[in-house]
Amino acid sequence: MQIIFQCPVCEQRNLQRPEPVTAPVACEHCDWSRDQGAADFEGDFCRRCRICGCDDLWRQKDFPPALGLACAGAGIVLSSIFWSRHEPNWALGVLMAFALVDLLLYTFMDDMLVCYRCRARHRRTALDKGHVDFDLEVSERYIQMKKRQDEAERKSNAGNTLQKTE
Repeated sequence: MQIIFQCPVCEQRNLQRPEPVTAPVACEHCDWSRDQGAADFEGDFCRRCRICGCDDLWRQKDFPPALGLACAGAGIVLSSIFWSRHEPNWALGVLMAFALVDLLLYTFMDDMLVCYRCRARHRRTALDKGHVDFDLEVSERYIQMKKRQDEAERKSNAGNTLQKTE
């Protein structure tokens, strides 16, 4: 297993390869660690986020999003060039070629697990039918929960600042 995450304390990006997979996960930059490995697994399958312990994980293709956007942009630019030169067959051919590459990548790329709460990515882990695809409703619930927590923290900090000035 390989885990890519942002440390909850120092907010630095980390890459961990716990061996064995139930070993503690720790930040390379500060003293944060989490040792709940055995509780995070059900048999061979990861059921909770190794970073924050959240039960809600979704399955995502293990492909760099920036590279996907670059491919889509290249397809748009190349097909537009052919359209502007009045060569529709080449323009459609370019679009079809990029669609074929996309289909092949989708077919052969492995999946990874992503945490809704902390967005930690758990790569190279065993997956089963219990790991579902992205659910916008669940994601929105976590986004709104984070906004409410940030707002409450901001108000608390503002209240503490007022008390100190009085």
